[in-house]
Amino acid sequence: MHLAHSPCPNDTFIYHAWTSGLVDGPATRLTFADIDVTNTACARGEFDVAKVSYAALPYLGDEWRLLPAGGALGRGCGPLVLTGDGAAVGDLAGKRVAVPSDRSTAFMLFNLWLRDLGSPEVAWEVVPFDQIMPAVQGGRFDAGLVIHEARFTYREYGLRSLVDLGEWWEGSTGCPIPLGAIVAKSHLDTDAITAAIRASLDYAWADPEASRAYVAEHAQEMSDEVCRMHIDLYVNKFSRDLGVEGRAAVERLLGGAAELGLVPKLEIPLP
Repeated sequence: MHLAHSPCPNDTFIYHAWTSGLVDGPATRLTFADIDVTNTACARGEFDVAKVSYAALPYLGDEWRLLPAGGALGRGCGPLVLTGDGAAVGDLAGKRVAVPSDRSTAFMLFNLWLRDLGSPEVAWEVVPFDQIMPAVQGGRFDAGLVIHEARFTYREYGLRSLVDLGEWWEGSTGCPIPLGAIVAKSHLDTDAITAAIRASLDYAWADPEASRAYVAEHAQEMSDEVCRMHIDLYVNKFSRDLGVEGRAAVERLLGGAAELGLVPKLEIPLP
């Protein structure tokens, strides 16, 4: 079974035990792929199980199923809009903004936030997420939409946070933020896959040291401290079970975006 997830610490932490054969589960062939890759690859039918943005779900057909475990959903973990100067929120009109993917939850939240501001027109461009902060620092873009560990490191680039879209979303809706989802081909044994993910996560929580070297190996030169903060922020109770609160947040995000015409209506059933 072909599994794809990012090399980010939250994913390697969750999936290490399964992909390393430390817990029972279907045999896997693992590909590390950033979420901007899996978002479009899954829409083309690639991979068997993959981590994608929740914002990409409306573009997937009925051959996919959303799993209730293994994803990223939480509070205080939203994307940031960064600038290199003292720009105010109202200064975005006409600016150049680097974004990590046009099918990411971050981009969806960015567009919902712009609607809330009165829809100022901005010029955006997809840029690999690890290149966004250097591009803003170097003046190639006026602002950057960042995700992942950039929450902890953006000050090292001399950048400032214009808005925390997670705080905006939570303050507007009261819901946690649906970031990354796990999807599987519908013909597979999704119950067995979900059980393997939960067993792998339980193993990681019970023995965090077991995956420490593996996480660090794939962490794209993050410090041990940033890796730990990344895991602590993005791996939580929703990683084990989406639950009623998580499903409500997904329905609120994707339903609201569909009503505004930002994405198609979600056809994949929620678990």
